[in-house]
Amino acid sequence: MKELKDIVKAYDLAQSEGKQTALATVVHVEGSSYRRAGARMLITEDGKLTGAISGGCLEGDALRKARLAIAEQKPMLVTYDTTDEDDAKFGVGLGCNGIIQILIEPLRVENNPVSFFRSFLSKRERAVLVTVFNMADRHAIQYGTCMFIEKNGQVTGDIADKHFAGILISDGSDVLKHGKRSEKIYRKHEEFTYFIELLEPEVSLIIAGAGNDAMPLVQIAKVLGWSVTLADGRANYNNAERFPLADRLIIARPEDVMRQITVDSRTVFMLMTHNYNYDMALLKELLPIDLPYIGALGPKKRLLRMFEEIAGSTISEPLEPENVYGPAGLDIGSENAEEIATAIIAEIQSVLNQRNPAPLKAKQYIHERAETMVQRQR
Repeated sequence: MKELKDIVKAYDLAQSEGKQTALATVVHVEGSSYRRAGARMLITEDGKLTGAISGGCLEGDALRKARLAIAEQKPMLVTYDTTDEDDAKFGVGLGCNGIIQILIEPLRVENNPVSFFRSFLSKRERAVLVTVFNMADRHAIQYGTCMFIEKNGQVTGDIADKHFAGILISDGSDVLKHGKRSEKIYRKHEEFTYFIELLEPEVSLIIAGAGNDAMPLVQIAKVLGWSVTLADGRANYNNAERFPLADRLIIARPEDVMRQITVDSRTVFMLMTHNYNYDMALLKELLPIDLPYIGALGPKKRLLRMFEEIAGSTISEPLEPENVYGPAGLDIGSENAEEIATAIIAEIQSVLNQRNPAPLKAKQYIHERAETMVQRQR
């Protein structure tokens, strides 16, 4: 999400300065790589880079290829194969032991992928991007990022082959309805491979509590490109001078907070006012809502007491919803506010991505193998 925002901003700046641009996209990975399919980088003709397609090892070569693509005004598919242990001959020194396919598209003023990004960023709705490329013959036509499908069914972009376009729309719409953000969906049509990418809105973090310990939480969330709202009844705490990075400040009693907020499947809450009554009143408002994450600062017994008071005598079983996390955060030995904020952000990220936090060294692979997710068109 943040990468797309940065690319749109950089593209607009390049346009205002009369500079030509190209978009480099990781479209397929076999084996290991620093970035997965869907990673993007905007390249200007004078060498300015926004975003990333690797840890820095591919960018220089991609810049040279992008200048060629801009000069020829023709998309190109570039393959970086580092499965050979002697990868120095490629001049990139990856050391990742993978095959990375990078699609480089010169961007024209009309009908370019940035317009798709702009449409997606203007709404808080899922959408799908479809990118078509030819790995069998990299010198053949590369359709590139050619289609954008929105939740309301609107399709932007097209290709000359109407039958193929219909297949893309059908498969893209299916992913939009049933897909998961973590999945990388590939399908084949004759000599073409198409990558269907599900885009999810940015995370909306609502923090109840404008104390000093909320400051690093806001800062880290904004680094990730999240939208941050602070809710607190104390105007002398909850203000722009203390929280210049916050997108929105709500000064209200707990029972009035939810009237000013629209929630969706990418909205998460963090209760950290250090005021028992405020946190409990807001928690009572949140429990009936289907939210992916509600975090609560403080000891477990404090949260259990809230549950008991909210449930009262009407519920015989203990009230412990699975989407409420308290004490909030992963167990990384946090002590100060910055460390606690890091633990909370990491927990939210793991919940949204449906991952069980564990050291990467305990896994054989960081990501799913791309080969297992290639599906052939029936």
